[in-house]
Order: sequence, then C-alpha cells, then structure tokens
Amino acid sequence: MSDSEYTPSPFEDYPGDAGAPESTGADTSGGSRMQPEGSGSWKALLVILLSVFAGLAGLAYYASHWKKEIVVREVVIEGARVIPRVELVSELNGFVGRNLQDIDVAELRERLLGIPYIRNVSVSRELNGIIRVRVAERVPIALTLFRGSRMVIDEEGLLLPETREVTAFFPGLIRIFGIARASDYGRGVKKLTVSDSTQIRDLIGALRSSEYAGLLINEIHLVAGGMTYCRAKGSPTRFILGSEGNFKEKLKKFEIFWQKVVSKKGLDHFDAVDLRFRDRVFTRGYESPDIQQEVSL
Repeated sequence: MSDSEYTPSPFEDYPGDAGAPESTGADTSGGSRMQPEGSGSWKALLVILLSVFAGLAGLAYYASHWKKEIVVREVVIEGARVIPRVELVSELNGFVGRNLQDIDVAELRERLLGIPYIRNVSVSRELNGIIRVRVAERVPIALTLFRGSRMVIDEEGLLLPETREVTAFFPGLIRIFGIARASDYGRGVKKLTVSDSTQIRDLIGALRSSEYAGLLINEIHLVAGGMTYCRAKGSPTRFILGSEGNFKEKLKKFEIFWQKVVSKKGLDHFDAVDLRFRDRVFTRGYESPDIQQEVSL
C-alpha cells in the first residue's frame, strides 16, 4: 500500500475532536438537569401543615357554635356552711336554663360578695352546663348586741347578722357586751374599731388556748378606762382583766383562783375579782364593796 492510498482506522481520532462526545442530535440543555435535593419533602410538609391548620380552623368554628348552644343545667355551690341557703338560691336560681356563654361570671361574683358572710368567692363555667361557685365564708368568733340587734363578730372585726345556721354550726360562742362604736365597711356591713377588734381577738385567742377558762367564761364586758371584765357561767362575779393585754397570764390566775377559792366559797361570794396585778389577786365582797382583800396565789 502506498502512502497516497492511506485509509484512516475507525479507531483513530479526528484532529481537533479529541475527547469530544459523540453528538446524538438531541437537545441536552435544561431538560436533563437533576432537581435540587429535598425539594419534594418540603412540598409534602407544606401540604401537611396546611391540612392541619385547616382542620384546627374547622374545629374552632364548630366549637364556637357548639358553645353557643350550651345551656346552664345546674349550679353547684361548694364551701357554704353558715350562709342561709335561701340567700344563695335567690341569687343563683335564675341562671338555670340560660345560655352558658351569656353568664357574666365577674358580675355574678360581685353580686355574691354582697352576701355578708361571704369573705371570698370564685365562679367558673364548665362545658357540661354547670356553673360552679366556690365560697370562702367569714369565721364567727363571738356574739354581741349592737344597737338593739343581735350580731356576730368575725375574725376581722366585722358585725354580721346572727342566723340560726351560725348558732347551730358554732355553738357556745362567747358573748361580748359594751360595743358602742362601729364604722361602715361597705355592702351594709359595720366594722368594729381597731382597739375593740384587737382586744376581743386577743381575749378569745387566750381563752381558746387556756386549760379550762374557756369552758367557764361565757361573757366579756368591754368597759372604758381599762376595766374590761368577764363573767363565768352561773356566777355574778366580775373578773377584771383590764385592757393592757397579758390575757393568758390573767386567765391562768383566774383558773388558780377558781380552784383555790371559788370552789370552796361558792359562785356568788364575790362582787369583783381583780386579776390585773402580778402574783396576787384583789377581791371585793358584796357585804363590803368598798373594801378590797388581797389573795396571794
């Protein structure tokens, strides 16, 4: 074979086309590019979130219409012991059968606080058609007669009307005499002066912690000039306590005097027994009211 008759091999590269891929005539621009990684999962998540939000919106819409159709079927009262039932019923009876959403719990609470024996109250609406009223009552500690009316004194020094429920639930309340002044507390309730309220509270606290003075004494008389005194059951004797405090010590002397003297001489032997002095007691008899006798304890 001569050089002029050279035939190129099919395996040889043409000059200038080394490494070039064979053209197929197809357009490779754009259409054959790969999608960004993760784009499909984001679309799926977006669809799920939109479905959830649509479902929640539907439930909220349904719930709002469902609530509007609930009526009050019962009023439940908790914590009421001494408040007359008729007072609560008169305030709450008209709510049964009304639409639950129409009940203004704040307005109802304010109305209930107008009942003297309610110290605090909470009102809640429940989706089963119940209005629940939780009452915290005032605690009576004594009875008194104020301007011709029988009243109850509570722990805060408020004057409340005496009721059968109070006397039944708190039997044996001590009686207080001599209250002359009280100021307006609001909602038709009166309040004792700070001095009277403090003295009564301290005296009753001392009686409750005594060994048996609290079982014997049933009256406390507030007298101006530091001459406050108490009386025991069945005895006309005035046991003078004063108003300077130290009531626990004075009641202890009362108990000792009762054991040593009253139990031997009788309940009506003395007009007055003065317990205000340390380590001694002064007595005054009916026969000689101006003469004091000292009794050492």
